[in-house]
Order: sequence, then C-alpha cells, then structure tokens
Amino acid sequence: MVQTRIRTGHLIDTDQLSRKEMEALFERANAIRRFPDSHRGRYGGRFAANLFFEPSTRTRLSFEVAERKLGMEVLRLDEGSSSSVKGESFYDTLRTLSSVGVDVAVIRHTGGGLLAEMAARSPGIALVNAGEGKGGHPTQALLDLFTLHSHFGALSGLRVAIVGDLRHSRVARSNLRALQAFGARPVLSGPESMRDPALEKDAPYLPMDEALRQADAVMMLRIQLERHREKLITSPEEYRRKFGLTPERLEMMPSHGVILHPGPVNRGVEIDGELVEHPRSKIFEQMENGVWIRMAVLERAVEGGMM
Repeated sequence: MVQTRIRTGHLIDTDQLSRKEMEALFERANAIRRFPDSHRGRYGGRFAANLFFEPSTRTRLSFEVAERKLGMEVLRLDEGSSSSVKGESFYDTLRTLSSVGVDVAVIRHTGGGLLAEMAARSPGIALVNAGEGKGGHPTQALLDLFTLHSHFGALSGLRVAIVGDLRHSRVARSNLRALQAFGARPVLSGPESMRDPALEKDAPYLPMDEALRQADAVMMLRIQLERHREKLITSPEEYRRKFGLTPERLEMMPSHGVILHPGPVNRGVEIDGELVEHPRSKIFEQMENGVWIRMAVLERAVEGGMM
C-alpha cells in the first residue's frame, strides 16, 4: 500500500505511520504502563475535545481516561450538541475549537475521508481518528499490535487471522496496514457475503478452519449490523455455526495461539462467551492497553508529531 505522509500531530490512519513511528508509540505506551504515576497530569491546562458523532463506549471511555490521566481538560461534543445541527461546517467547528484554545480533537464520524480532508486544510488543531465510517480506526490497530508485541516480543513473521465482517470493518483495514508494515503475515476469512476484494489485494482469503490452523493470533471482528444495507446473515446461530470462534475451533489453533476482539463482543455469535475470558484471550488486555496507547497518541498530538 502507498503510504500517505502527514507531518503533524494528526493521526488519520495507520498508513501515515512508519514502522519506526509505531515502534516509538509502543515504547512510549510501555513506559507509561510501567510508570503510570510519572505521566499523570503532564498536560494540565491543555484541552481535548471529543467529538463522537457515532455511538461508542470502549473507545470514548478509553480516550477520556487517557486524557484525564494526562491532566487534560476534556470537552464532550456529540452531534446533538454541536453547532453542525445549525448548519455550521465541520471545518468551522474545528477552527472554532482551535480559536478557543483546544489542542486536540478526537473524532468519531460516519463519513469516509473527512478527517484527511480536514487535516489537509490545516484547521489549527491536532486531529485524532477514533473511528471513521468504514475507513479506519488507527488507535484500535495500534493497541491490537501493542498487545501482540507485548505477548510475543515481535511482530515480524507473526501469522494473524482476521475473521468476520471484513467488508464493513475499519478495524480490519487499519490492522492490515499496520501488520504489513511490521512484516507480519495476515490472512483473511469470513462469510462470502462480507468479503472485501480491496483487502484481498494485500492478504490472502482462506476458509476459516484453514486460517485458524496456522494462526498465532486470531482477530475476531464484530458483525457491523448498523452498516449493513441488506440482510447478510441468516441468523446469529447460523453465523456462530459457520464462523464463530468456539472451543472446538480454538483447539484447531496452535497451542500458543491467542484471541483478540476489538469489541463490543457479541457473545455466542462471533465468539463463545466462555472464550472471552479464556486464558488465551487478550480481549481485556486489549482494553487496558488502549489507555496506554491513547496516552502516547495524545502526547504525540500535543507535541506536533514529535516524541
């Protein structure tokens, strides 16, 4: 994939980051994880605005905790409280935030390509993508890779199976780009109705059982029902039978293989409930690591890309 270079504190997607830059974020996140009190309150007097125009629990809370640990003042905006309902353009909203002294805007939005367009127009504020339509979710990918790196010690050559609703997943897109940058070996799998030819240009598609047999890690994707425009599954039970991670399918994986899921988890659909907290599951570790990674990303944003 061609990398898009954005030389600021913006984080629009993982393809703007080099392997070295991602490793620097991992190192920073690890330092924060080891010595969290030494970073507490570092950015007292700084302001972060969280603009979430799409539902979110984990990502929103994770960013808020990260911001507050850094001592930042947190402003919460959603579509109902934003002047966008009065016709204000998104660019003007960002310029307004910059004018009143906000340093970072963390944005979740349904549109695709909007954040890159805003960054190119230099709104005077650092933009951090917290999930944009079907386009990308860079901090989720970074925390996923940080979790894998912490567990395995390296990512090069790691075999990662990304399984599920590929067509509608921004998590799959951002993870695929980042895994490739580290020399990992991702493969794709999921229902025929949810395949994405664009992703398959960069990673092979395999039947699920075959993908699991060679996977050091399996990343189960949530079914993005809110983005489906037509009926793509017969029933949750049928999806589990064909593509859910069950104890029987876990046994197909190498004994060292681990489980990831970006959340929210549909227990008994993409993954059986007993596997969510299985000893080989990294799901709650991913959530914890999300705070450390997002603290590192916020530091990068405030410092203008310099760490």
